[in-house]
Amino acid sequence: MAQTDAEPGESTPAATTEFETLVQALSKGSLSKRGQAIKALATVNDERVPSIIEALQQGNLYADRDNPPTVAIDTGKDKFIDALSGEALAADTAEKLKRIPINNRMRGQLRTLLAAININHAQPDRRLNAVKQLMSDGVDDESIELLKTRQSTEPNTKVRDAITIAIALFNVESEDPAARLDAIALFSGSLEPEVRTKLTALAANDDNKDVRNKAQQALNAIEDRIAVYRFGENVFFGLSLGSVLLLSAIGLAITFGVMGVINMAHGELMMIGAYTTWVVQQIFPNQITYSLLIAVPAAFVVAGLVGIAIERGVIRFLYGRPLETLLATFGISLILQQAARSIFSPLNRAVSLPDWMSGSMEINPVLSITYNRFYILIFGLVVFFVLMMILKKTSLGLKVRAVSQNRSMARAVGVRANWVDALTFGLGSGIAGIAGVALSQLTNVGPNLGQAYIIDSFMVVVFGGVGNLWGTLVGAMGLGIINKFLEPYAGAVLAKVLVLVLLILFIQKKPKGLFPQKGRAAAD
Repeated sequence: MAQTDAEPGESTPAATTEFETLVQALSKGSLSKRGQAIKALATVNDERVPSIIEALQQGNLYADRDNPPTVAIDTGKDKFIDALSGEALAADTAEKLKRIPINNRMRGQLRTLLAAININHAQPDRRLNAVKQLMSDGVDDESIELLKTRQSTEPNTKVRDAITIAIALFNVESEDPAARLDAIALFSGSLEPEVRTKLTALAANDDNKDVRNKAQQALNAIEDRIAVYRFGENVFFGLSLGSVLLLSAIGLAITFGVMGVINMAHGELMMIGAYTTWVVQQIFPNQITYSLLIAVPAAFVVAGLVGIAIERGVIRFLYGRPLETLLATFGISLILQQAARSIFSPLNRAVSLPDWMSGSMEINPVLSITYNRFYILIFGLVVFFVLMMILKKTSLGLKVRAVSQNRSMARAVGVRANWVDALTFGLGSGIAGIAGVALSQLTNVGPNLGQAYIIDSFMVVVFGGVGNLWGTLVGAMGLGIINKFLEPYAGAVLAKVLVLVLLILFIQKKPKGLFPQKGRAAAD
């Protein structure tokens, strides 16, 4: 409806007084008078108007019987804010509130008014959302006029294209076959779900053969585009799963690949990192972003120290005895799980996501990328390359490589092999703790968190090549993508089984993995 020339969000004192009067009038009188107040409210230039109209449409607008009445918006979980001031209401005030009733006819009126306000909003995103809402609700005789009026003045290409599709959705209902054919031509390449629904109905039920054929052709073209985006989505989710496998396997690649230690407690070191994240967040409950940044080094240190204690207390006595090492670390894993149950209880703990990791980035109606998985993918690659730099460019990395390739010669030139073993195990354990930080952003934290990833981690290390970090990267991403492409056909559980079978067949041909070690270490 009509808007004043003032900028959105600005309001004069007179407009503010009129706004307050109209909002309070929503709770009084008959439905017809309420409808008149709604129409008048829509003409007021105030940034609070859309939220009030939307709350009324969704049944979230309340008022009491005072004079003047208190009008409030239900924000969920029995919490109310004053519709005029935006301040939270006290519990005793909220108890007196009653929902402002509306009928179905008024809901349609509110929907049109809300679209009319937003379709002329200064922000293109708000205008685009208004057009999409009209498409979702169904374009009628009243809203089509709004769309046609806006189409002639719309400067944004994306919004203008959406308006064109919305008008075509209206025209495709025409009794004239030529008009329906023209509308179908405008649908070409559109990924909006309403377009596909309409084309499916036309291709199956339209009386005109030409319309049915054109609708089917347009639908086929859209399905081809969707298949391309679905492929890209599978690749992204495969890389996302691969980044999780990379983080969980990269520490194992050091302890198992470089040191030859089969550490069945590796998953519990990831669990320790996840619980460290939760504890840090409890210490800083109002600083979610900073608590996550603090949790990364904290988890590395805590899990690393636990790893060093395990190596010094148990594993150093079992080098060269893989079966005893496996049994000992399996026992340690049970001890750590029970310790977590005793300290934190068996219940899962939820770790809050920072705002910048919440939600998703919508590329188009059929493809969106979740921010938490995207950032974890980047995080996993950063951890990988930092670890590569440590092993290639630092004194510790040089000693680790020397001990792993020829322990006797390393000792002969003065390398303290025992301490290198402890620090190497601590490094791998610390990275497992960092993996736990990442996992806490994807799932709840519990005593059995690491058990879901230990087998997959060993599969990644073996597939990529024992002791080769580049092989771990390729193996993690490869197994992640393969798993995600198999899931739609075989299901999540059977997909894992098929991946395991394929890995066994692969190892029969290449026992040392994709990138086998070279030199003396390979000969051992």
